[in-house]
Amino acid sequence: MTAPRWSRRASFAWVVAGYSAAAAAAAVTLLFVPERLGSFWTVAIADLVATFVIFAFSRGLKCSSMYDAYWSVAPVLIVFYWVFHAEEAVNPVRAGAVLFLVTWWGIRLTYNWARSWPGLHHSDWRYVIMQEKAPKLWFVSDLFGIHLFPTVEVFFALSGAWVALTQGSAPLSWIDLLALVVTAGAITIETVADQQLVAFAKVKRPGEIIKAGLWKYSRHPNYFGELAFWWGLYVFGLAADRSFVWTVVGPLMMTGMFLGVSIPWMDRRSCERRPEYAEHMKQVSGLVPWFPKKAS
Repeated sequence: MTAPRWSRRASFAWVVAGYSAAAAAAAVTLLFVPERLGSFWTVAIADLVATFVIFAFSRGLKCSSMYDAYWSVAPVLIVFYWVFHAEEAVNPVRAGAVLFLVTWWGIRLTYNWARSWPGLHHSDWRYVIMQEKAPKLWFVSDLFGIHLFPTVEVFFALSGAWVALTQGSAPLSWIDLLALVVTAGAITIETVADQQLVAFAKVKRPGEIIKAGLWKYSRHPNYFGELAFWWGLYVFGLAADRSFVWTVVGPLMMTGMFLGVSIPWMDRRSCERRPEYAEHMKQVSGLVPWFPKKAS
């Protein structure tokens, strides 16, 4: 995954070019997909086409982190498409809330990525490990593990938003209030956790562990906020139409990924780099914020 050293300006220029090409490819796809498939599967196909375009840029530029922003950029474009292609009359207040929350989340998360991304010469450490462990399978793992699987996962996690924006016409209820509190609260938690981590990174000493703020109560409060966001969208879908209970597959996929992959990987890496982290794991909750245990 060796790539030439790009300046940040040149790197972001390539990102803009790549994502513009992906958006254009998705837009053209939307023109040719049969309407009988409905707005959900129509967008799913366009989403996959856009992912293949980003994958082509990733391979050409030798940087799989070209895809990283797709996680937060694509959902914003998708919900805007859905809100203008509702298949029946939907509750405008609920639709407006979902549109605002997804846009807020997407802009914030994209900004958080952009302010810390060094450029195209840098690839996420997890991608480097994947390539080093199985170099002969790198093309396959890059395509499916880094690009296609996250696209599919995020798309299904958006299915609750799809119900609220295109299908459900139920009047507002306490379930909407619950969804609003969960989703907005999740974005706030993730924002605060990310900001605390950025501030800590500026002053930390080698091997030091962040234990202040939300990080005192969870080893991964930013992941908790991210996961709660997707569950909040699912609750919005239930508020709109409870018959779409199958949309729970999205947040369940997210939960499985964070608990089975993301958190274990981060904890193993932290144990390798921070001698005291193993003891820290015994004291502080892995995901859900809770009061820390006393040191043994």
